[in-house]
Amino acid sequence: MALAAIRGEKTLAELASQFDVHQNQITQWKTQLLDRAAQVFGTGANPTEKPVDMKTLHAKIGELALENDFLEGALEKAGLPSARR
Repeated sequence: MALAAIRGEKTLAELASQFDVHQNQITQWKTQLLDRAAQVFGTGANPTEKPVDMKTLHAKIGELALENDFLEGALEKAGLPSARR
């Protein structure tokens, strides 16, 4: 209903009649949607989330790649099958 009110294709009176709700309720829902649209649709930045540190992530990827290579070599030396094959 709030989206229909925002679209403006019908008047508040028409929407209220169609959905059997008071016009003030539709206005309240419309206001709430407009005020909180970023939260509802996930497009706004979450102030509690920390920014991603790309250097740290790249360092971790490099560290894990080295560990994988080391373990791959250890498996080959031990004559065991590799998980990559």
